[in-house]
Amino acid sequence: MACTNNVTELIFSGLFQDPEVQRACFVVFLPVYLATVVGNGLIVLTVGVSQSLRAPMYFFLSHLSLVEISYSSTVAPKFITDLLSEIKTISLEGCVAQIFFFHFFGVTEILLLVVMAYDRYVAICKPLHYMSIMNRQLCYMLVAGSWLGGSFHSIIQVLIAIQLPFCGPNVIDHYFCDLHPLFKLACTDTSIEGVIVLANSGLIALCSFLLLVSSYIVILLSLRNRSAEGRRKALSTCASHLTVVALFFGPAIFLYMRPASTFTEDKLVAVFYTAVTPMLNPIIYTLRNAKMKIALKRLWGKKENSGME
Repeated sequence: MACTNNVTELIFSGLFQDPEVQRACFVVFLPVYLATVVGNGLIVLTVGVSQSLRAPMYFFLSHLSLVEISYSSTVAPKFITDLLSEIKTISLEGCVAQIFFFHFFGVTEILLLVVMAYDRYVAICKPLHYMSIMNRQLCYMLVAGSWLGGSFHSIIQVLIAIQLPFCGPNVIDHYFCDLHPLFKLACTDTSIEGVIVLANSGLIALCSFLLLVSSYIVILLSLRNRSAEGRRKALSTCASHLTVVALFFGPAIFLYMRPASTFTEDKLVAVFYTAVTPMLNPIIYTLRNAKMKIALKRLWGKKENSGME
């Protein structure tokens, strides 16, 4: 922070300027955030206590849900409370911390989605060797690698942010802290930093997306010689994952693989992947997964029975 000059606090312009619209957004997004925490927390709890959900797929899913809670909590609580505030402020240190955790959990989620695609590839293309390949040690290593990868990425983002000098103004044209809006406030040329962010954020999202698409192309090709029933079962296990991938990577590539802008559409796209997508993921996975639905019913049944005793 030594490079900063006379700016110690930033003001968010917010998503909308109309107070009535902001209050309406509060009524909408508070339940969305609560549903995100409850829904993903329920998945973490169910996988943790259910003996029928011991497969690697559910181990990865529980970590994905944990990341979703953390990722949404980095932005949503501040965003929701700011909807009721006339002046939306954050300290410069708080802004940098938000950038760190936002990118930390975001890239961790990207890497976990890649890990889950690899798990599906092994399960479908090498079913006889699945348990020997996806052993407990490898699962732990893949999850640890995802968290470490997110940490490494976010450290680079923070190193870029802390060396920017700010002389004023201090109004950031967004509803949360990210590097592109922050660049517009720096009293120096940030073209080099912009290229670094493009390489660090955009290319991670694009390369991971291409890797995911390639893995599913291989899976689809391997299903050509299977029976119709075999193809249906295999595809049903992949459909949820593909839906989540599309919902997450579409907005991320749209925002980070092109020059920075502050159009309202960009903010709305950011709302989608910071608030809406984390809420949809538990719905997508539970509705399309028979074992998960059965485990949830059993867990709920146990709670009801224990409450009656």
